[in-house]
Amino acid sequence: MSSLSLRLPDSLHRKIRELAEQDDISLNQFIATAVAEKAAALLTVEYLEERGRRADRRLVDRVLSRVPDVPPLPGDELPTGRRQPNKALRPTSRARRGRKNARRFRAAPG
Repeated sequence: MSSLSLRLPDSLHRKIRELAEQDDISLNQFIATAVAEKAAALLTVEYLEERGRRADRRLVDRVLSRVPDVPPLPGDELPTGRRQPNKALRPTSRARRGRKNARRFRAAPG
C-alpha cells in the first residue's frame, strides 16, 4: 500500500469528512472509494470506445433489423432536436492518451 499527500480546500475537506462519517467509514476509505469509482468510469468509457471500434457494422445492422418496427413505450421516446453528447461521461484528455498509458491511473481534474 502506498501513501499520498493530498491538498484539499478546507470546505471540501469538511464536506467529505461529514459524508464519510454519515457512511460510517474512514476519510481514507471514502477517498479511496471515490478514486476507484472515477477510475472505473474512465476505464469503462475507454473499453466501450475500443469495443465500438472493433464492432462489425453489418452484424449490428443485421441484428437491429430483427427489432420490430413499433413506436416506443411512453417515456422511451428520443428527445426532439439535436442530441448533445454527455460530456460528463467523456474521459479527460489525459485518459485519452494511447494504449501505452491506458492502464495507468493518473490524477484527473474534476
